[in-house]
Amino acid sequence: MHEMSITQGIIDLCLQHAGGHRVTSVDIEIGQLSSVVPEAIEFCFEACSRETALEGARLTISRPPGAGQCLECGKETTLTELYGSCMHCGSNRISIVAGEELRVTEIEVDD
Repeated sequence: MHEMSITQGIIDLCLQHAGGHRVTSVDIEIGQLSSVVPEAIEFCFEACSRETALEGARLTISRPPGAGQCLECGKETTLTELYGSCMHCGSNRISIVAGEELRVTEIEVDD
């Protein structure tokens, strides 16, 4: 399960930026086209945060939608799957421009 190592990386990043303060909430983005399972991150977050400054912190996950630039017609298209087709011309030649994100967007700490 690669979500365990991803979650540990999130925890480590938050601890670095918390400056020794207790973290009360963490907001992350997991793009809809990423191969990361949000439910697994939620499960791992509880386990990985035990006995750290993040124990008991609220985790909020947002799911930015997928989007791509069609290499045939040049239009931007919505993508619901990694290898989707252009909704304008049907081409499968798509360059992904959004939806693969995995990032911490905000942490809240106690003073």
